[in-house]
Amino acid sequence: MLDGSREADREENSEALPLSLRRKPWRGRVVALTPVETGGVPWSELERRLLEMGFVEGARLEILHEGPVRRDPIAVRVDDCTIAIRRRDAAAIVCQEDRV
Repeated sequence: MLDGSREADREENSEALPLSLRRKPWRGRVVALTPVETGGVPWSELERRLLEMGFVEGARLEILHEGPVRRDPIAVRVDDCTIAIRRRDAAAIVCQEDRV
């Protein structure tokens, strides 16, 4: 049986959370895109960019690397492509850990 802290970690990872809150190493799938305030880029433009990069519902994700300053940017494998993305933009990507 899992102790309380490991069980809480597992429950947290199975929740649908923004990609910006995930830490390396993490794997899961895109659940949805949600509007966020990025401080410059309108939501419609950010959504278009994310979709073009492959962040579509059901896409497989894996966090490969985190930058040295405030863990930003992050390198994410999206299906078979590796993409660097700022955490503020990754906040728009709602994802959930794959169930094993």
